[in-house]
Amino acid sequence: MKRVSSHVSIASEAEINLDLSRLLIDKPRFTLERKRSFDEQSWSELSHRPNDGFDSVMHSPAFPTGLDSPFSMGTHFGEPSGPHPLVNEAWEALRKSVVYFRGQPVGTIAAVDHASEEVLNYDQVFVRDFVPSALAFLMNNEPEIVKNFLLKTLHLQSSEKMVDRFKLGAGAMPASFKVDRNKSRNTETLVADFGESAIGRVAPVDSGFWWIILLRAYTKYTGDVSLSESPDCQKCMRLILNLCLSEGFDTFPTLLCTDGCSMIDRRMGIYGYPIEIQALFYMALRCALQMLKPDGEGKEFIEKIGQRLHALTYHMRNYFWLDFPHLNNIYRYKTEEYSHTAVNKFNVIPDSIPDWVFDFMPCRGGYFLGNVSPAMMDFRWFALGNCIAIISSLATPEQSSAIMDLIEERWDELVGEMPLKISYPAIENHEWRIITGCDPKNTRWSYHNGGSWPVLLWLLTAACIKTGRPQMAKRAIELSEARLLKDGWPEYYDGKLGRFIGKQARKFQTWSIAGYLVARMMLEDPSTLMMISMEEDRPVKPTMRRSASWNA
Repeated sequence: MKRVSSHVSIASEAEINLDLSRLLIDKPRFTLERKRSFDEQSWSELSHRPNDGFDSVMHSPAFPTGLDSPFSMGTHFGEPSGPHPLVNEAWEALRKSVVYFRGQPVGTIAAVDHASEEVLNYDQVFVRDFVPSALAFLMNNEPEIVKNFLLKTLHLQSSEKMVDRFKLGAGAMPASFKVDRNKSRNTETLVADFGESAIGRVAPVDSGFWWIILLRAYTKYTGDVSLSESPDCQKCMRLILNLCLSEGFDTFPTLLCTDGCSMIDRRMGIYGYPIEIQALFYMALRCALQMLKPDGEGKEFIEKIGQRLHALTYHMRNYFWLDFPHLNNIYRYKTEEYSHTAVNKFNVIPDSIPDWVFDFMPCRGGYFLGNVSPAMMDFRWFALGNCIAIISSLATPEQSSAIMDLIEERWDELVGEMPLKISYPAIENHEWRIITGCDPKNTRWSYHNGGSWPVLLWLLTAACIKTGRPQMAKRAIELSEARLLKDGWPEYYDGKLGRFIGKQARKFQTWSIAGYLVARMMLEDPSTLMMISMEEDRPVKPTMRRSASWNA
């Protein structure tokens, strides 16, 4: 296993000073101020050129990579410090999780927990789980494993997808895959799981979205457009989009989904239009829009994406958004309204607002609701969906700032002693029995029912940097560093403050390790955010042309 190198661990003091001098000369200095949008200041200040053209790449004097990157020096926004001992430990643990197929690295397994008796599917490569690992490898100038992963999962998309004799759509991407080794024949094959072996037999909706998002990140980092423009990748994107953009009976631009189709892979009452899927859907559409070739079938999909994004953006920003004024309006809703002039368009009964919301909602701050559908609003906070909304610019700059205000105001509830609560609050008692089906893994303040997940640290850090609040990210990272290695890199933590290691949490969970590395590298070199973040989508105004009769 190759260990990650560090300037501080392998270089002499003279070499370090020389490297620092070169960085000061070659790399522009920048300062992030609190509440100043990263979009407003960083793109031009960090790269000295307009962005977000997709042909702009990240290999430039303003974006050093790999061993030329300052991440291992611990330069917290101009505050020199030594490398944290956790970094090398994390890299060593991450490399132990790498899976090889016919001699090539193709991903990382979910966990390397030798103490656990039950392996289940933790020895497989999950599409969503690999994303933070992929970003860590890209930031460390190791794109080969990411390219191999993208190609292998692409080819698995064409596999036969059957769940109890029922065939899935052609564009469905696998939840995970494993390497099946036949020692007698000396052969290796990839075996994919599209939900036919999953707990609950639910196919993942988010896998295809994460694949598109990762393809864009790889392309922006390496500048290698040949992969995204290849016929196979173009077809893969079109198949994924075809499943999502098909017209039917739904009157909403959001994507109708079942429970267990995303990171929250157990029954948690998210059936309908969960915020996590809608935010990933939005981001994947925008990524695909940048990568699809405008010829043949690609042109048709580009037009469909443009129409869907317009409706989806309006719907999410207006109907999913909740702050104090919106909460007050819902509290005063009239019901049984008919016609196009209705204010309460979804016929939400004000009495259905849970009591906790009134205390949780500060005067300053807001967030995207967990779910909105006829006669139902899920007022729970879901971390991944809100962070992706910021990173993808689904949230307006004002909404992004309000989400960060909320996290700051409710730090103890949402961050506590271990970042970050996947959902808040936990559901309990009779409500828990009905919604989760008495799931013993999803008891209150555990697992997906209000548990704390270290992997979400990288998403929180990205959101903090983009909104100009690096100190919030630094505080969250320091909380993680105090416990992660000591606790054995758990999958999740339990309790209102995230104080206890999850009762069924695996140790050496790969995305807990990778999430920490990505968060730390991103904080120490904020230009890496360009790989995953998107600027606000500003529609181009049509050019005004004079008619032939103007001068007549």
